[in-house]
Amino acid sequence: MSSPYDPYNPYATYPWQPPVPPQPPTPPPHRTPDHPPLGHHSDLRILRSAYRWQRRVATLTALGYFTLFLVLSAFAPGFMTSTVTDGLPAGLLLALLQLPVTWLAIGLYEHTARRHVDPIADRIRKQAAVDAKREAGRRGTGR
Repeated sequence: MSSPYDPYNPYATYPWQPPVPPQPPTPPPHRTPDHPPLGHHSDLRILRSAYRWQRRVATLTALGYFTLFLVLSAFAPGFMTSTVTDGLPAGLLLALLQLPVTWLAIGLYEHTARRHVDPIADRIRKQAAVDAKREAGRRGTGR
């Protein structure tokens, strides 16, 4: 038995009670895409981890050598003032090696970008272009 104050009762208790509003139509079923959206794509996670690894290797190469040089300068002055050859102290030699080590870090960054990061980024770029064309075709824009 229904309550006399039920607003969805078609037989209202009071004649001046407004009629029950009709139920909204059910929305059409949503069609899910064949593949997950690009934001959740596993290639993006792979790209982020490859780029993170690339940054770490290059940064640790340059900063690690510089930190080693600073630590040796502070805590091993005897080693830094010792001569490697006539008139060339070890500290000056290590300081001069900072530039080639920085170039090595840049070279490592470029090498890992070309071998690991760029192919993944190109694959994601191509997939995004295909997804954009597919979405444009669904919307009927014709491009």
